[in-house]
Amino acid sequence: MSAAPTFDFAGQSFRMLAERALFWPRRGALIVADLHLEKASWYAALGQPLPPYDSHDTLDRLAALAAETGARAIWCLGDSFHDRDAAERIVPAVAERLSGQTAAAKLLWIAGNHDGLTGGAWGGDVADELVVDGIVFRHQSQSSETRPEISGHFHPKLRLNIRGRPISRPCFAGDARRLILPAFGSLTGGLAAEDPAIAANFDGPYAAMLVARGRQLRFPCAGRGGDDATASPPTRQTGA
Repeated sequence: MSAAPTFDFAGQSFRMLAERALFWPRRGALIVADLHLEKASWYAALGQPLPPYDSHDTLDRLAALAAETGARAIWCLGDSFHDRDAAERIVPAVAERLSGQTAAAKLLWIAGNHDGLTGGAWGGDVADELVVDGIVFRHQSQSSETRPEISGHFHPKLRLNIRGRPISRPCFAGDARRLILPAFGSLTGGLAAEDPAIAANFDGPYAAMLVARGRQLRFPCAGRGGDDATASPPTRQTGA
């Protein structure tokens, strides 16, 4: 795990991880979104064969982060499986790994629009949303929500041109009240952080954020008002 800068949100101290996850030391919770397990097998069922290793790779990275952070709990913020029939296609080796992970850290599945999980799935608990210390954890942001909120669903990506070369990286999108996590899954696409579908979740300017070389980088984006004149310029924050 790379160096993880401290990230303050809603009066709580989190660690933003370069590995597309959030860690909450006070709660010992590793927070991820959009694993999309068994996406390759979904494509294969449609006649578009892909190497069937995406679930293993995603779980490799999840297990490594859980071990390195010492996580006591893993909160998956929805779309943990790519579709509602994924459980029928999952191979025994992947099912065993999921069960083993729940034995190592308490697993909470937040229901997403893809996954159709039921209570007790692979030893984990299932909920529509979670509220801890006044922060709402759910799959998709709700514009009517007045409490601080952490969610997934949109797979935000930061897209830049660096010296004439296009670069695209998964990123966080957030302001003081909302935070949208990048997709954790190995076989997931993404939506530009400034896309209107993401901007619509913010009343005003917000930031696309990622961690590189132990520093948090922030890039301003306009909210649904469309005016980023008050947004801060890109800044770098060193790790704590």
